[in-house]
Amino acid sequence: MEKAHRVYRITLKKFNGEIKTVIAYDCRKNSKSLARKVAEVFSANNIKVYLFSNLRSTPQLSFTVKHLNAQCGIVLTASHNPPQYNGYKVYWEDGGQIVPPEDKEIIDQIKRTNFSKILFRPNESLIEIIDDDLDKAFIKTSVKLGKLKLNSRKNLKIIFTSLHGTSITSVPEVLELAGYKNLNVVASQAKPDGDFPTVKSPNPEEPEALELALQEAKKINADIVIGTDPDCDRLGVAVKDNNNEFCLLNGNQTMVVMTYFLLENWRKNRRLNGNQFIATTIVSTPMIEKIASAYGVKYMETLTGFKWIGKLIKDNPDLEFIGGGEESFGYLIGDKIRDKDAVTATLLACEIGTYAKETGKSFYKILEACYRKFGAYKEKLLSFNLNGREGAEKIRIMMELFRNSPPKKLAGKKVIQIEDYFKRKRFIIPFEKTEKITLPKANVLVFKLEDNSRIAIRPSGTEPKIKFYFSVNAKMENNESWQDSEKKLDKRIEDIIETLNL
Repeated sequence: MEKAHRVYRITLKKFNGEIKTVIAYDCRKNSKSLARKVAEVFSANNIKVYLFSNLRSTPQLSFTVKHLNAQCGIVLTASHNPPQYNGYKVYWEDGGQIVPPEDKEIIDQIKRTNFSKILFRPNESLIEIIDDDLDKAFIKTSVKLGKLKLNSRKNLKIIFTSLHGTSITSVPEVLELAGYKNLNVVASQAKPDGDFPTVKSPNPEEPEALELALQEAKKINADIVIGTDPDCDRLGVAVKDNNNEFCLLNGNQTMVVMTYFLLENWRKNRRLNGNQFIATTIVSTPMIEKIASAYGVKYMETLTGFKWIGKLIKDNPDLEFIGGGEESFGYLIGDKIRDKDAVTATLLACEIGTYAKETGKSFYKILEACYRKFGAYKEKLLSFNLNGREGAEKIRIMMELFRNSPPKKLAGKKVIQIEDYFKRKRFIIPFEKTEKITLPKANVLVFKLEDNSRIAIRPSGTEPKIKFYFSVNAKMENNESWQDSEKKLDKRIEDIIETLNL
């Protein structure tokens, strides 16, 4: 870690004047002491440090880098991973995570740096502790981004859990400032704790993580349940279905409703002029492109990982970024923050819930309306843990087999297009045509079938896993419920999985 800080100093020399960095940390074991060590080494190497006095969320770190005009930022976190993990994310001057070319420059400098040249004695005059003023700025901005024009928010009954993480430092205050009076925080999970004692995994993608919140929701007949991961960049949302039972929405479904709702509000307020865009990733639901097209808004697609959405915002300064997300439970509104942001997304989810309650609808019925209007889409993720060197070799072999001997049919449907992001080529089979993929190189394969189904395959970037992403779709009839449509789509996914022998 110390070697990397010397490297940042070298890499940051291209900036004129004082070099500034912001450091935040989450609830994990040793995060606070590690953050202090990071600050000390930066200061020893003549870099001004703004260090948060206590734990703060990843979106607040991203916001603060931009707000203080810093050149970089670091947050000590392992996001939604198990308790034994820790690490850090590095951010650049735009508030987004580092992407090419900065990432390669840092790695190259690490390789060239002599350990004996690193300075360790801290310069305390360069370490400034930050808290209240930055909190107020972040909370005010979050409310401005996520709050819509509604009559009253006092009737929405919310259950919220921070899952022992950092969101407790901002989400309740943001909701209160926005006007929500009936917020119920799960007390047993409100205290930050790196052991995450009440859950197997502090990941809101997992239904088990929201079990206590759902129990409390049933007791008070809540309208919506929201849980965030330890560094508060992901959120899980549970709402009542047509049978008045709580169901956990997947990341694609939450993203669909949020994107539709934002675009509809921009349209009503006459803010759409063809100069806006929304974004998602190549493994997320294709439904987002359909929604964007319906509103005449530009659609952009990136590799997996929110850093690429941040890069899109940076690379397109002449366009307004409305919002965007990814299937792994992350969403972002506007450009003030450059990473997925569960603080503002939580507020937006409550705004949608409030609107639905005011108009006699429900969050779930809004999702159903989207399916009827844009087509019913269903996604599923299968992950296979393959640990150690042997597991890594199995993953490599599996990817090579799919790459070199791709399937010609899946579940009786022809494969009509193959996208190989490692080779950066798109093969359009019926026309024997090859196109160049302009996105950066990545070990991802995408197969598209003649019925518009899609299967994406990639190794995980952070865990010893290989992941299979399935997406199928069909027209949803007006008299058809989502549950009935979902059963048909699930059957199609299972047929594809069976064909692949997974």
